[in-house]
Amino acid sequence: MFLVFVSRGLCQEPDLITLENVSSAKRIVADEPLRERFSAEQAARYLDNTSLAWQKRRNCVTCHTNMAYLMARPALSEVLKDSGEVRGFFESYFMKRWGKGKTPPKHAYNPVVVGSALAFNDVQTSGKLSAITRQTLDMMWKTQRSDGGWDWAKCGWAPMEIDDHFGVTLAALAVGIAPGDYGESKAAKEGMEKIRQFLKDNRAHSLHHRMMLAWASIRVDGLMEDSKRKEVLEEMLSKQLDGGGWATPAFLVDWKDYERMDKKPHDPNTPDAYGTGLAIIVAREMGIPAEDDRLQKGIKWLKNNQRQSGSWFTRSPAEDSKHYITNTGTAFAVLALQSCGEFEGWPFGE
Repeated sequence: MFLVFVSRGLCQEPDLITLENVSSAKRIVADEPLRERFSAEQAARYLDNTSLAWQKRRNCVTCHTNMAYLMARPALSEVLKDSGEVRGFFESYFMKRWGKGKTPPKHAYNPVVVGSALAFNDVQTSGKLSAITRQTLDMMWKTQRSDGGWDWAKCGWAPMEIDDHFGVTLAALAVGIAPGDYGESKAAKEGMEKIRQFLKDNRAHSLHHRMMLAWASIRVDGLMEDSKRKEVLEEMLSKQLDGGGWATPAFLVDWKDYERMDKKPHDPNTPDAYGTGLAIIVAREMGIPAEDDRLQKGIKWLKNNQRQSGSWFTRSPAEDSKHYITNTGTAFAVLALQSCGEFEGWPFGE
């Protein structure tokens, strides 16, 4: 099932969305009408509904639904309070599923996904690394392979759940983004050495791979040279479309071996939320000022293209029947808006 939620009208919706009262799910569709005006509150409602319903029905953490929720949701805390149940669910992986470290994770990639989300959430909330986040990050080194990678989810849902390279750069980003001195811990240092070797032995196949690697390299030494990072930045910015947005497939088309699961052609000329959000976030992290005309064009595109449900649509780069990436795209749209001052509290970058 792929999830989207349509507002019943703000006067009918609860002030606090919980597992108990979360709305029923409907398809994510490409032709959902646009909102007449951008609404931060409706974006928060969409994110809450999507992640809580996924949690309630699927009882799992995924890259395409609730991982990015923890990264972005704090940016909207002033417009709508959240129940805290998604954060609690992520923490329950270490505390319950893994028996406080005594039970091996079912999937090797789980600690990377859970730990990354918790680390971002810590930065966005307390600014301090929680004990459970630290323990979860420590767990990911226990499931790391000797070659530096992880046995990653390969469900075909590009660009996040398709190959090991994404998981490695996500783990590196989690180490770099984690508040405090986590990167100086013995476990992190040893794990990062394996990551550096993996990245030497396994090339980045697409611009999306290189963008993730460049993002992580801002915070962790020895991943990418400054000159290469600048090349990635310029290549990424050159993909901006006339309307101001970026298209996710434009970051994937140079991966010659990658084909959509439905065998349809890639469409690098239609902007979407994931591509636009990621490009703005990475540009801000790389030092491009929020006032830059290119980023402001991207922000304008986002504010003009929110759907009635509160989401921003992203067509799946894999299969038209399942647009899971809309959930992450919506979270990244929120992060992009926050990074350019539309919401307070951007804790990354500058």
